[in-house]
Amino acid sequence: MAPSWNTPHPSRRCAPIHLLPQGEKGKRSPFVPIFLGERAPSRYLLRVTEQPRLAEQNAAVLLPEPFVKWFGEKGWSPRVHQLELLTKAQSGQSVLLIAPTGAGKTLAGFLPSLTELANRSRRKPGQAHRGIHTLYISPLKALAVDIERNLGKPVEEIGLPVTIETRTGDTPSHKRQRQKLAPPDILLTTPEQLALLIASNDAKRFFEDLRYVVLDELHSLVTSKRGHLLALGLARLRAFVPDLQTIGLSATVAEPDELRRWLVSQASPGAMSELIVVTGGAKPDISILDSEERVPWAGHSARYATPEIYREIKRHKTTLLFVNTRSQAELLFQELWRVNEDTLPIALHHGSLDVAQRRRVEKAMGENALRAIVATSTLDLGIDWGDVDLVVHVGAPKGASRLAQRIGRANHRMDEPSKAILIPANRFEVLECRAALDANYLGAQDTPPLVNGGLDVLAQHVLGCACGAPFHADALFDEVRTAAPYTSLDRPTFDRVIDFVATGGYALRNYERYARIRQTKEGLWRVSNPAVAQQYRLNVGTIIEVPALNVRYVQAGSRGAASRGGRVLGKIEEAFLETLTHGDTFMFAGKILRFEGIRENECFVSNAPGSDAKVPYYGGGKFPLSTYLAEQVRAMLDDPQRWRKLPEQVADWLRFQADKSVLPKRDDLLIETFPRGNRYYLVAYPFEGRLAHQTLGMLLTRRLDRAGAKPVGFVATDYSLAIWSLADMGWMFKNRKPSLATLFDQDMLGDDLEAWFADSWLLKRTFRNCALISGLIEKRHPGKEKSGRQVTISTDLIYDVLRSHEPDHILLQATRTDAATGLLDVSRLAEMLSRIHGRIMHKNLEQISPLAVPIMLEIGKMPVNGEADETLLMDAATLVEEAMGPEMTD
Repeated sequence: MAPSWNTPHPSRRCAPIHLLPQGEKGKRSPFVPIFLGERAPSRYLLRVTEQPRLAEQNAAVLLPEPFVKWFGEKGWSPRVHQLELLTKAQSGQSVLLIAPTGAGKTLAGFLPSLTELANRSRRKPGQAHRGIHTLYISPLKALAVDIERNLGKPVEEIGLPVTIETRTGDTPSHKRQRQKLAPPDILLTTPEQLALLIASNDAKRFFEDLRYVVLDELHSLVTSKRGHLLALGLARLRAFVPDLQTIGLSATVAEPDELRRWLVSQASPGAMSELIVVTGGAKPDISILDSEERVPWAGHSARYATPEIYREIKRHKTTLLFVNTRSQAELLFQELWRVNEDTLPIALHHGSLDVAQRRRVEKAMGENALRAIVATSTLDLGIDWGDVDLVVHVGAPKGASRLAQRIGRANHRMDEPSKAILIPANRFEVLECRAALDANYLGAQDTPPLVNGGLDVLAQHVLGCACGAPFHADALFDEVRTAAPYTSLDRPTFDRVIDFVATGGYALRNYERYARIRQTKEGLWRVSNPAVAQQYRLNVGTIIEVPALNVRYVQAGSRGAASRGGRVLGKIEEAFLETLTHGDTFMFAGKILRFEGIRENECFVSNAPGSDAKVPYYGGGKFPLSTYLAEQVRAMLDDPQRWRKLPEQVADWLRFQADKSVLPKRDDLLIETFPRGNRYYLVAYPFEGRLAHQTLGMLLTRRLDRAGAKPVGFVATDYSLAIWSLADMGWMFKNRKPSLATLFDQDMLGDDLEAWFADSWLLKRTFRNCALISGLIEKRHPGKEKSGRQVTISTDLIYDVLRSHEPDHILLQATRTDAATGLLDVSRLAEMLSRIHGRIMHKNLEQISPLAVPIMLEIGKMPVNGEADETLLMDAATLVEEAMGPEMTD
């Protein structure tokens, strides 16, 4: 007798699959049928090469008849890993699936839900609505929308009685309210929406029927504070539904066991989910543009390659062009339209554009109506729209895993190679692109390691739990510790977080506004008043957006006066808009706009002719250079044999450097000093990323100032650091006043770092973020929103109070922890100082070296206070001629 699909979990048992050879005239067929239990011999086919793995596991899988029929009609066969995941899920296990792009991860992740829902009895008229069956969590709103479309098609074709809906920040409030009363079977959402749902007073009822949580692109979720909030949310869901199962999907993972622990409760320390790893797939076809033009020495626009990029667009059906920042996206889009003689349909997509415009672009992509799309990270995760047959990455990828993720958007099929072209924006980026390309072919991954959960995130979660229902501290502490990022949390720290949410801390406890939760006589913690819950829902989440204003059309010359204006184009950072005066022009939403003025929280603009326009800058848009790629770039510089793979003009640059100075060894630090004009320069080449270099620059200038070098300023890039001064630093180092070993000693991370912390705006900025996440400062209020300046003033005042009166405050502790890996990257700097101990190479030169040209062109961007505060502008042609001779001048 065939097993019943109505048997309650986890007692359901399914008939095993039997692999039977099939062939004609003594020949073995490349496919074998799989008979399903004792039912009629409905069958689907698996490739023979996949048989042994499945046979060894004797997988117990049973697909309902409609699924088998659908696969057959499509001429498709379920892949082994899809069936394997289904088997493990049906036996009650949580699973992490690691598979290359195009391997069918999404279908695998939803197969347990769909097969179970297919056999669930239909709801009768008048019967109460069931709760959510499956929760899908995506790092991107666009990805949730994409999944809704792609999953809805097979659900409709199979004829499944399954409802699927999205719930993101873009979902209208009336739809969100309706979803709480009549939930869909499958809800596609984001970590922030999960936090809101958990904070509802009917959260337990809403989630009581939940069976699965599917977490897509898991690697991108878990490495940030969003991941910490999501882990806490999952711990709360497990408290509601103890038998809850999780399914993690990822294509790029450096340490799978970390994610396996993250997926399941850590009530039993070290517990891990099941793991399925899919290997193979076609190797991508990646190349680096060997441009006919000369590669720039510095900059990030890659404007030189625009004609060659356009030619590639014309040669392909659909090209997806990735950049690292929104500014680069706007600039590249304008450059492409400038050369678009064939008026090809080219679109722009990034997070600051209005949601309606983004959805129009996504719809056009799905309909294959576009020839090219310029995008940022808004489209680099799991998106499967249209016939994208080429990915162009403009600028260095900053990480091997990020490159693999983006390349996978082309030919989104496992057995067909993805094609990609890397366009370095400058000469150092050529080296980075080569390192990333080599890493991709080697299958190297460099996703960042997981870190302990943030205390500011925990404070937000504590308040959210109180908004949902009163809680007992003992029970919540035990629950929080089951979340992987918080397994090492100790009770005194947890109690300090509770006290912070209840009082604001010792220095703030006399202010009623910081008393957000109170303890009842029964020992339960509840919100102080309903307004606290309302404020929480307005400010939930860990993504700190730089203060921005809506950009709205008005008639030219109106300055927004007495006019509501036209449609909204999106948002632009407040700090950039404050630099504009009436009549200035800038690029945004793929247009040249004229600035008409600011009124309340809106910037008014009109269309402007011409092309002489500023490019907006955006906060938070830069990726740090990964440790792995940094090491590979250093190794490449140390190995002339690898230069043969570089464009000739870049290899020549390195050969000139070796002739005129020296190239750094893999584990050494090269320091060059030289005079120019009436200034003296120090250029260091740590290759540790912009954030670590920025912190190093701050600390070195303090030390050099004490030594009498009279530093004027410094500038940092991902690859190097330059400091310029009034005193001859080369002479000082030669005479050990100070020595370079003393200057770069690890003790700079002691008193010097603490002294800098005392008045660093970067640390205050980190505190601002922690204060917003923890709920100490609220940006949004009913019907209004604080400006960026108002938020900064509030957080700076509190920061100064806490540093003076409560230096061990829980938020200051969180701030220092964040600084170590965030804006200051102190931990990476510490590793670098340890690596170079006793391995510093000093070249005291008479003039600039070839390797120093790129960083010298950046000089003037970050002055520091000292005895002189001038900054210098460098002429590229003059610098190149000085460093390499007149024949190499651009």
